[in-house]
Amino acid sequence: MKKQDISFDTKIIHSGEPDPRIEGAANVPIFQSSTFEYSGQKSYDDLKYIRLNNTPNHIVLHEKLAILEGAERALVTSSGMSAITTSLLTFLKSGDHLLAHKTLYGGTADYVKHDLTEYGIEFDFIDAMDPSEWNAKLKSNTKVIYVETITNPLIEVAPLDEVVAFAKKHGLISMIDNTFASPALFCPVQLGFDISLHSATKFLNGHTDIVAGAIIGNEPHMSNINSKLNHLGGCLDPNACFLLHRGMKTLSLRIKRQCSNAMKIAIFLNDHEMVSHVNYPGLESSPSYQRAKELLCGFGGMLSFIVKGGIEEADKVMSKLKIPMCTASMGGVESLVTRPVQTSHSLLSDEELLESGIDKSLIRLAVGIESATDLINDLDQALS
Repeated sequence: MKKQDISFDTKIIHSGEPDPRIEGAANVPIFQSSTFEYSGQKSYDDLKYIRLNNTPNHIVLHEKLAILEGAERALVTSSGMSAITTSLLTFLKSGDHLLAHKTLYGGTADYVKHDLTEYGIEFDFIDAMDPSEWNAKLKSNTKVIYVETITNPLIEVAPLDEVVAFAKKHGLISMIDNTFASPALFCPVQLGFDISLHSATKFLNGHTDIVAGAIIGNEPHMSNINSKLNHLGGCLDPNACFLLHRGMKTLSLRIKRQCSNAMKIAIFLNDHEMVSHVNYPGLESSPSYQRAKELLCGFGGMLSFIVKGGIEEADKVMSKLKIPMCTASMGGVESLVTRPVQTSHSLLSDEELLESGIDKSLIRLAVGIESATDLINDLDQALS
């Protein structure tokens, strides 16, 4: 059987694994060694050293992630933000200009607004859902366009194929945060994106026990990012590599259950008299429905909704929930619920929230792999 004929479900288990296995072990051992014996490497970046992200624990992840997203190369990093900031700084310098979607993960949005400008890098936010306005924001010094596969926290899907076409037409580096979709639902590089980014803390790992990031793309972009990453020092610890490697092997099983659960919950919430609005691309009423259906292999395990009555009622509902934990993050086996303005988007001002279209009472639900019936019953009692 040819490798390209193997399904994603099989690749997630077997791709990138050492051949032959290390001492015959089914799992890659934890190589808790900061440095390794010199073996004639010609390049500094090839020296075996934890900070250079190239120990056996790193390599197996790099190869697996690259194969899963159909790219030439991948790197793991110390966090999702490390992956994002390193990639942006690789392709942006003083005097350059960035185009980014107006509704992003709060940490990314805050970095763009308040950190990149300190390096002399300009930016403009665009509505990624509306290609007609992109040209108006384009400048002669624009170098990068940045979007998310499924946006945080409004759970929208942009016309990603048009983003790729726009980037290629104008010679831009196209970057996409693929965290909410994961390679189980979308492979950006295969569509034509230059760089795919992940907070591997979330769906890739899936067990809420590490912080990690990933960068995926083709050469020569990845060599440039690798050199920048080595200088910035955003390396992932071998023990975290081991946990991520183990967690990824259940990605396909987890994401299928999370998508199924989220769809059932979205339908329930959409019909509930106490809910005024639901954001989920699997609902036919969603503006993102057709795009998600065409571009993705599923609608994802994330949704958000607004309860009638404002912030006070939203907090009451969350306090009454018995199964989901009220906290930040997502993508684990357990359901998590939060108001983004208290966690992931707490760095944004009232004006910035308004510009991004994020209501203060918005509740974001990261759906786990629990029983959908139990989750719906819990939501029902909390809303009632």
